[in-house]
Amino acid sequence: MVSGKANSSSPGRIVGEDRGSGGRREKRAKPPLTETKLRDLALHYAARFASTGARLEGYLQRKIRERGLAADADGRTVDVDVPALVARLVELGYVDDDAYARMRARDLGARGYGARRVEESLRHAGVGEGLRRVHAPGEAAGRQAAALMARKKRLGPFGAQVEAPDPLAKRKAHEKAVAAMLRAGHQYDHVKHILAAASAQDVEDWVAEAADEEGMDGQ
Repeated sequence: MVSGKANSSSPGRIVGEDRGSGGRREKRAKPPLTETKLRDLALHYAARFASTGARLEGYLQRKIRERGLAADADGRTVDVDVPALVARLVELGYVDDDAYARMRARDLGARGYGARRVEESLRHAGVGEGLRRVHAPGEAAGRQAAALMARKKRLGPFGAQVEAPDPLAKRKAHEKAVAAMLRAGHQYDHVKHILAAASAQDVEDWVAEAADEEGMDGQ
């Protein structure tokens, strides 16, 4: 908690002195935060960005560290219950962890990233384990994302089919392709299947097979 004394600076105070050629002044310090201003910042953030409760709380705590909290008429630092403020915005629907997780998982899959990258991204955003399990890509979505990444990176049957004359060079190229797919968060079994496929059509058939099994429409 920042003391009232440390945050009693006026809004117009200049941080530091004029220095260097041209006499350029340092940036003006922003005033300490009141509870009302902190609430306004939270609403503005929630309106601009898809977020989770954990990310919003982290943002507000960072703003408090940067600017401090204002003092009341008695010179005591205002006490703001940040978790309660975030919980209220969640209750009102301004912040929705489930909606965020669904959107983020869909976005990463559409960019060709696998289940492990989805899990890491949601965990980093503060999404709970239960929701992470709910929005983890299924078999069909995992295959589709892996095929998309292989196509984007021109790996396996999606790349130029030039036989490397040197077995060592061929092995190194294969290991590099495997590493790229694993970094993108894909299962090793999926990576192995795609890189061993004889043609791009074989991969598409493999993706469609899982979609049919899950009752999907092939998307």
